[in-house]
Amino acid sequence: LGVQRGEIIAFTGAGGKTSAMMRLGAELRAEGWRILATTTTRIALEEMQAFPHALRFDKITSPVQLDEKLEKYGMVFLYERTWGGKAIGIPPERIADLADRVASDAIIIEADGARRFPLKAPFDHEPVIPPDTSLAVPVAGMDAVGMPLNEQAVYNLQKIIDRYGFLENTPIQPAWIAQIIRDETIGLQGIPEHTRIIPLLNKTGMTVLERLRARRAAQLILYEKRIKAVAIGRVQHRKQPIFETQRRIAAIVLAGGLSSRMGQSKPLLQWGKQTVIEAIAQRLLPLRLADTVIVLGYRAGDVQRVLRNSGVRTVYNPAFASGEMLSSLKAGINALDNSISACLVFLGDQPQINARIVHDVLLAYAEGKGTIVAPSFNMRRGHPILIDRRYWREILDLPDGGAPRDVINAYSDQTAYVTTKDDSILRDMDTPEEYQQALKRAGLI
Repeated sequence: LGVQRGEIIAFTGAGGKTSAMMRLGAELRAEGWRILATTTTRIALEEMQAFPHALRFDKITSPVQLDEKLEKYGMVFLYERTWGGKAIGIPPERIADLADRVASDAIIIEADGARRFPLKAPFDHEPVIPPDTSLAVPVAGMDAVGMPLNEQAVYNLQKIIDRYGFLENTPIQPAWIAQIIRDETIGLQGIPEHTRIIPLLNKTGMTVLERLRARRAAQLILYEKRIKAVAIGRVQHRKQPIFETQRRIAAIVLAGGLSSRMGQSKPLLQWGKQTVIEAIAQRLLPLRLADTVIVLGYRAGDVQRVLRNSGVRTVYNPAFASGEMLSSLKAGINALDNSISACLVFLGDQPQINARIVHDVLLAYAEGKGTIVAPSFNMRRGHPILIDRRYWREILDLPDGGAPRDVINAYSDQTAYVTTKDDSILRDMDTPEEYQQALKRAGLI
């Protein structure tokens, strides 16, 4: 979740909110953080008693007393009173006051109730999210997939049926969960505009199919640009509560060079019944990336014309004649919006993109193996290279004559390599001879 010190974190939705906030609190506590936990609704007494220490709010005589409890226990749950087997939380307007007066490192809040259902649509008065919340975590249980859409599976079922027209008792689909999570009137209801949003798809199964379903749901959720990322996992898993974190990734295709050694525009070379650049665009679109930008330069108008119905965006690099690859990458990065977390850099003369390699690169990033990820063949780095947003500023600041590898090589400890037996990651087409060889390998001549 990328939690920073000083954050106020609200968990909403259904499918394991309490377990998620307890696991997050325990992990931060193990790193020496001091965590305040509470609810703006109510939780079961047995759940409250699972926290290291619980303290009734009106029993606190001074902030120093609470500081002492935090120092002793690491994590303290605050509540206002108990009633009917539940602990009633503190009013949301008191949260900001606590953040200002108490020396805690983070405040974690259960801001919703769901009666242990895997999915939820909120009523009008829900959730109760403090206005100063910096991170919201809408939760849904992936164990709902395949369950009948009825009152045993969904809290406030009628709102879901009225909203989408789903038929009652039909099996719940991963795409439905995505729709619920990203909906401004359901999964995102009540979340302040300034708040970072990272949904959690909890209770994801361990099989390949279950992981694929959750991954596809995450990709659909990320169509909503307010959402920063989607965590996929099983928070009660002993060792690995989060399996992967899906983010908005964009492709940048560098297709603006002079093609001087080829003697003609490489993107416009024939590749079967289409051009090289059309073949690249056609291979990228099924990846369902958040954006695909093709950087143009030499013969930009001609390349743009062949791409007009391809479904990709183009951007012009005015420095294509003198700026080498770096200027094209800068143009591509500058064309991406603030919702993009990383870019995948492709070359404009590699039409035989291996989708499996691209998926492996994306998965290595999602699993947190590196913030720069590249495929490798026989210990040689190839393309596409994934570069996290944190390095973009350094690339944009490189002087003329620099190269992207100057930044990449400076962060070797943050770089992960995906080993492949496919040498296509190293092959490009700089000369007529290499072009003919590529056509033969592809079975096009």
